[in-house]
Amino acid sequence: MLLIFLSWIYILFTTVNLGVSLNKIIKIKIRNFVITSIFGLFAVTILASIWAIFGRINIEFHAFLLLLNGIVFFKFRTEIVSVYKSFISDFKLLSNSLKWFLILVSILIIAQCATKPFIIDNESYYIQTIKWLNQYGFVKGLANLHIFFAQNSGWHIAQSAFNFSFLYKNFNDLSGFCLFLGNIFCVFKLNNYFKSNKTSQLIVAFPLLINVFLFKFINAPSPDIPTYIFTFIIFYYLIKENQNDKVHNFYIISILALFIFYCKITSVVILLLPLYMLFDNFKELLPKLKSIIILSFTILLLFVIKNTILVGSPFYPILNNQFIAFDFAVPKDLIEFMFNGTRIDGFYITENNLKTLSYFTIAKKWFFSSLIDSIFNLLTFITVVISPFFIFKFYNKKSYWIIFIISIIQMIIMFLSSPQYRYFIHFIFFLDFMVLAVFLKNKKLVVISIYGILIICGIVLFIPIKMNKLTTNKLMNSDATFSINNLIFPYSNSKLDAVFTKEQLGNLNYNSINEDYFIWATGNGDLPCINKYQLDFINKNYHYIPQMRTDNLKDGFYSKKVLPNE
Repeated sequence: MLLIFLSWIYILFTTVNLGVSLNKIIKIKIRNFVITSIFGLFAVTILASIWAIFGRINIEFHAFLLLLNGIVFFKFRTEIVSVYKSFISDFKLLSNSLKWFLILVSILIIAQCATKPFIIDNESYYIQTIKWLNQYGFVKGLANLHIFFAQNSGWHIAQSAFNFSFLYKNFNDLSGFCLFLGNIFCVFKLNNYFKSNKTSQLIVAFPLLINVFLFKFINAPSPDIPTYIFTFIIFYYLIKENQNDKVHNFYIISILALFIFYCKITSVVILLLPLYMLFDNFKELLPKLKSIIILSFTILLLFVIKNTILVGSPFYPILNNQFIAFDFAVPKDLIEFMFNGTRIDGFYITENNLKTLSYFTIAKKWFFSSLIDSIFNLLTFITVVISPFFIFKFYNKKSYWIIFIISIIQMIIMFLSSPQYRYFIHFIFFLDFMVLAVFLKNKKLVVISIYGILIICGIVLFIPIKMNKLTTNKLMNSDATFSINNLIFPYSNSKLDAVFTKEQLGNLNYNSINEDYFIWATGNGDLPCINKYQLDFINKNYHYIPQMRTDNLKDGFYSKKVLPNE
């Protein structure tokens, strides 16, 4: 816990420095502490992505980053200091109840980050993706080794820049840092609401009420957290009452939307919001587009390069066309297997069910797949039904309708591809916040509510909760709790107490998890690490095995076609 806190001090220092630099480059004046830090995270992610094309994100990158920090601070120290002064000034203006809330929630966030990771994806590809970045950077055909390694999120690139692997092995907490920033933003907006009674300030403060939900994602580098937090902030700048500085708001929305896209491709629909703002204010924004065009082109170029190196398909997973026949390109039938598997898993059905069951039966199985899924699916249904009535009666403005339409588009896309509630629940939450703001306006009740959620977060943090009634997934049956052992040192990056064995397949020597975990499990094994059961399954059903291109891991992998039973 203490080590996480110390690492966050450096992360904060770095992100504020680079955030101010980005403000200077795009020629806008943003003194907001949270937005500046997020912009800095975006800048670090871009720099780390460029670095990973040529080499590992390790001590060399941090030497460069430290040097850059010094140069930037020396050059822009006046503006940087003013950002900190602005934060201190805003903090002093908080009521005592909100000051204590922000202090307590920050402590709980750090404590949660020090606990055992909860998310299953952390055990299949988060840890391993970041390890590859730290030790080799982007590796050609890495997705041939494990198809999930193709999902190399911009958030994992950012985490690889801030996990200090050359110093300590258990830093894995950038999502917690992001939630910390989100709570600061929400608390300050709530304080503004207490003074101004502006509804947009209240709506954007209500994410504080879902801290107990968000806490489950922060002890692993889940791209869901930045997606949720940045989306809430985007919506605030879209609906805020004072829209005098449209250029300022457009820049914030555009940069956050680009960051979301780079972190989580399934949220690509969020890019429609800056486009909407552009078309709605075309004459005013047209002369100011140069910086956003350059940033957009940079992110698109990095997206294409990253996918080309890892998968051999530049626009994966949006398009799977391989315009150049790279020898390390992942075979199309393996990509199709991954997409079909994701869709089948999302509906909780088998491949045979997908072919034989009616749409109604599939939808029913999806809706009632588990208690937790049923709760969120029911919440989604109710929200979609009632939101238009509340928007029409209480928020009948174009910006609110745009948010509703974007939410529907996101849900339709996800239902057709991978209908998991975590891909669209942040849209549903925000629509619910709009409804809630109609009823929960009393300042005392709002404060009582956020403290009530804070107490629940504390209880769940220290008392183990059995999850078997909410989910059938065995790896998520028990919640992670804080231990006195984590006061200084955080828990290991993996919750799997696994043993690994050395295996060989052709010219590939690899580490395989030795226990009977799920087929995609890799845990925290040394590179290269793949589950032997996964390789056997793909070999048996698709007749491919991953092989090294040379005797150097940095040179990557390809999928070798083998004869059945070979």
